[in-house]
Parts: sequence; C-alpha cells; structure tokens
Amino acid sequence: MDDGLITAWYPSWLWSLPLIVLTVVIHVVGLSLINEKVVRPLSGIAQRRQFTAGFVIIMAVVAWLVTLLHAIEGFVWAFAYERLGALPNTTAAVLYSFSAMTAYGHANIVLEQHWQLMGALEALNGLMLFGLTTAFMFAVIERVWRLRRRSRTSGG
Repeated sequence: MDDGLITAWYPSWLWSLPLIVLTVVIHVVGLSLINEKVVRPLSGIAQRRQFTAGFVIIMAVVAWLVTLLHAIEGFVWAFAYERLGALPNTTAAVLYSFSAMTAYGHANIVLEQHWQLMGALEALNGLMLFGLTTAFMFAVIERVWRLRRRSRTSGG
C-alpha cells in the first residue's frame, strides 16, 4: 500500500474513531434514557387504554426522540468538519453530515480531499447508530406487544 495514502488518511482516522465512539456512547445513553423515562412509563398506556392508541403514542414519542438523538450526533460530526476546516461553514457541514450519516449521499458538497475518508467513516458510524435504533425500536414493539398479550391472558 502507498505510504503517502496512509499518511494522508491518518488524520481522518485520528478524528473519526473518537467521534464514532462518542456518538455511539451518546446514542446508547440516549436510548437508555428514552427507555427509562418514556417507554417504561408509557407502556402502561397499552394496558389502560385502547391498545392501538397507546401503541401509536409510544411509537410516535420514541420515533421523535430517536430522531432528535440522531440530529445531535449529526451536529457533533458537523462541528468537527467545520472546526477542522473540512467544510467552509456550519450550513455545509450540517448538510454534509446528515447526508453522510444517513447514506443519502445527494448533498452536492464535498469534503476537502484529505478529509474525504472521514465522510466514509461517518457513513459507517451512521450504519451503527441506525442499527442500534432499529434494534431498540424493535425491542420497544416487542415489549408493548408482550404486555398486551400478558394483559389479555390475565383477563385485562
């Protein structure tokens, strides 16, 4: 492998790996808080009220909160891009970050050449974060449905 390539990519790895760890930690803490402060208290709605309405309320609140969580993480990357000089301003940095994180990739914005690997690493980070979100939302659905089945079998 070309030593110049490794040298050129070193800063992207140096900055991206801590950002990946930071955003995964933010995500896990955020999902834990959503579970503790929202999902558990709202799970009773599915038992006390009409199940469908309660389920919709729970999933709507969870979807809104995890979207905010992803936005926070996108802003973390955008802040890094701007501070590193990889992008010229906050607007471009935020648009690029959200585009990279979601793998949408249609923003007509390109990182400075020596930071381009960082964009690919953010996309990798986005896959991890969205995977965690998907697993969490699936677990919420399972939990609510399990509560519903339990309340039906116990005569509720």
